[in-house]
Amino acid sequence: MVNKDSLKVFIETYGCTFNQADSQIIAGLLVENNIKIVDNIIESQIVIVNTCYVKNPTENKVSNKIKKLQETYPDKKIIVSGCMVEVDPEKLDKIAPTSSWIGPHKLNKSLNVINRTFNGEIVRESGFSKDSKVGVSKLRFDPLIHIVQICEGCLGICTYCCTRFARGTLHSYPINEIVKEVYEAIKNNCVEIQLTAQDTAAFGLDNNEKLSTLINKVSSLDGDFRVRIGMMHPKNVLYDLDNLIDSFKSEKVYKFLHLPIQSGSDDVLKSMVRGHNIKEFKTIVKRFKEEIPSMTIATDIIVGYPTESDEDFHETVELLKEIKPNLIHISKYKHRKGATSSNLDEIPYKSMKKRSKYLTDIKSQITEEKNNQLLNNEEKILIVETGKKSGFIGKTDSYIPVVVDNANPGEFIKVKINEATSTYLKGERIE
Repeated sequence: MVNKDSLKVFIETYGCTFNQADSQIIAGLLVENNIKIVDNIIESQIVIVNTCYVKNPTENKVSNKIKKLQETYPDKKIIVSGCMVEVDPEKLDKIAPTSSWIGPHKLNKSLNVINRTFNGEIVRESGFSKDSKVGVSKLRFDPLIHIVQICEGCLGICTYCCTRFARGTLHSYPINEIVKEVYEAIKNNCVEIQLTAQDTAAFGLDNNEKLSTLINKVSSLDGDFRVRIGMMHPKNVLYDLDNLIDSFKSEKVYKFLHLPIQSGSDDVLKSMVRGHNIKEFKTIVKRFKEEIPSMTIATDIIVGYPTESDEDFHETVELLKEIKPNLIHISKYKHRKGATSSNLDEIPYKSMKKRSKYLTDIKSQITEEKNNQLLNNEEKILIVETGKKSGFIGKTDSYIPVVVDNANPGEFIKVKINEATSTYLKGERIE
């Protein structure tokens, strides 16, 4: 067995909020067993790389990181966790033949994997399970923000996605256990609760529960905090639209709707097997904005899907100009391991790059316009982090980041917005 008093582990995490929570579960399990989590590689004996595999640039980034770690620190044990373990074990075995693995469904095996890896074994835990990730020990990397995984997996069959091969089919966790975890987090002075999943709108579709019910129960807890709801697939929002809108009206819920559309063309959406159309997407956005005018809309766009014609791209441009989302995440299409669309021919990279640049310019124009609308407004913000260079970053009730000079993490303050650009807002504290 390991001398736990001497063992130190460094964890590097890539990807989404859900993956961050997975790392916190691994860290919590280790700390609970007297293994120290350190914040730099140098003083560690074991390095865990918690991988994301959703996009090609991220795949390259994690692959290069794993290679570099082996070259730079040949004396350290490497353990790879996250989606790469399930999506592309062949590549992982090729680039890191002596590494151990922890699949995203095998976090409860982390201690065993680390013990045996430290003692010279190569241990690989992968495969699927229905183990709950709620109510387990976690080590928060930010003491003010608590991430709660409400379900894992999805009901989608999107042709471009490989994440579903790592996360599996939908498995929702019990509402009472989620609420209990949130209650404990608030009791421990957390001020921001992030409800996360591959698709939060799918929550409960496998066990006759509803996301709106969960939101209402969480937001009814005592305390001064805010709740951020993670990404929602439009097709699943439609099952409970009225109740979801009502649940977002709570003063404790950020007015923030992450609703990926991926394309403004119905033909492309059909080819992607998204399960919804543009009219339905517009209906959701319109209804939310009618009931909650301050709602921030965030969406995702995939540029250059193999079947995307010039006309399809034009329809995406027109949709963004019409909807004017506050936040737009743009990704260039690239074949992913095992994804159905990988059987199609990719469009020329030159065309894809040109379309991406065009959309990025539109994105900047829309974001700057939206931010300028807040200029001179007085906003209540929750300070959630210290700025990387200086100052502090707070979030408005609509989850818009505001930079301020004078604040304390965890407090609510009132500011006047005195500067707006396409990338940020700056505010002056007024009380």
